[in-house]
Amino acid sequence: MQTVLPISVYDKKETEGMMMNMWDQAFINGVIVDEDHTFKGNIYVKDGKIEAVSETQLEGNVKETVDLKGRYVLPGLIDTHVHSRDGGATHKEDFFHSTQAAAAGGITTIFEMPNTNPPISNRENFIKQVENFKSKAHVNFGVWGICLGDLNLGNISELDEAGVIGFKYFWGYAVDRANYQLVYNYEEGMENVIPPADDGEVYEMFNEVAKTGKLIAIHAENSELINHMTKKVKEEGGTGYADALRARPALAEQLTIQTGIGLAKETGARLHILHVSSGESVDIIKLAQESGYPITAETCPHYLFLTDKDFEEKGSMMKVYPLVRHQEDQDRLWKGIEEGVFSLVCSDHAPHTLEEKQRDLWSAPAGMCGVETLVPMMLNEVSEGRLTLHDIVALLSSNPAKLYGIYPQKGCIQVGADADLTVVDLEKEHTIRLDDLHSKSKVSAYDGIQIKGMPVMTIVNGQTVMKDGDIVGGPSGELVTPARD
Repeated sequence: MQTVLPISVYDKKETEGMMMNMWDQAFINGVIVDEDHTFKGNIYVKDGKIEAVSETQLEGNVKETVDLKGRYVLPGLIDTHVHSRDGGATHKEDFFHSTQAAAAGGITTIFEMPNTNPPISNRENFIKQVENFKSKAHVNFGVWGICLGDLNLGNISELDEAGVIGFKYFWGYAVDRANYQLVYNYEEGMENVIPPADDGEVYEMFNEVAKTGKLIAIHAENSELINHMTKKVKEEGGTGYADALRARPALAEQLTIQTGIGLAKETGARLHILHVSSGESVDIIKLAQESGYPITAETCPHYLFLTDKDFEEKGSMMKVYPLVRHQEDQDRLWKGIEEGVFSLVCSDHAPHTLEEKQRDLWSAPAGMCGVETLVPMMLNEVSEGRLTLHDIVALLSSNPAKLYGIYPQKGCIQVGADADLTVVDLEKEHTIRLDDLHSKSKVSAYDGIQIKGMPVMTIVNGQTVMKDGDIVGGPSGELVTPARD
């Protein structure tokens, strides 16, 4: 394999006299961006892998040449938190549509959450899910495994060996005894429902996942506090968003994070905090990190771009769990990104039908589309001067790849890496419209938002899947598994 290193980053390498080359694709005249450098260059691909990166165009035969016309080329962007509803609730979304949406939004790899029907609770279900996804995947994909306490504690090792990207525990949720589906609003005495795990059972989960070396990621909400407060607020006749925030206070997130950190310290587990919503949670996580513990965290665009003040306009479209909170929380989340408290930003893509989202605040389900709007929303902040393209690469590519053990296969533009690329145009203006989304259910709180900066080409394993907002390639995504190291 021939390596041609970019002069602007590395020492100059003699290229004269090299043998004639054969490439499948050449992506020329781009401005290549990684975590630390920006340079004009050309990328040469063979068999889905990057074969050469050069400031000058190389001699050789190329089957397909794509002129990027000075646009920025980023290592393929990754969304680590996606609920495609496949299987179980495919009337809301399915993997075919969610991966089209991902490609349209500049994402080259997604990590699919495990709370499907059946859940990814054992090796057999993992293998069946991978086979289900292969014929539908427009982008590459990893698959999470689920922690169900004593119900699948003995399956953690086999899930690890099968290749799950990590393990997720939906803290405080009950489980349907018949099909192991999560029960989101548990009440004591429910028939055929297994109550939420106690702290002893959670300790055993942490301990078992720690043996694998993979992340245990937690949905951090204290269900006992939420159930108590929800009952109290409803009895008082609360119906507004301020009442919902009283029913699901930031304290519910903070208590669970503190318990999780304590268990991680005791067991040695690599704890990852999902979709952080509150400012005080950032402070708790930062303190643990400064104490030397391998605690990582993520947040999502809805917490970075919405506050409680938006509910009057957005209504239940912006209902997510944990809830979107106050301006001071949003400000602290952005500060957490600046400080490096957050390893990544992800979408928590979780579509529901329009009819469901139009219900009142208490009965509307939590979740909305996000995989297609994640990158555009973040690129707009580059145009606004809050972020740089290097920040985008770190938060949406290199950091996730390193955290989940798939670097340098993903997350970089270098020889030997998969040829996953996201091409962006920082001058392109766009208005987000529900009707334009590629998801099966088109529900989003971002309808009508005007942005500047858009992904204009998505390249997966060397193949162009999206160009100028249109899907131009069929399903060709491949399973991604962490390195066994």
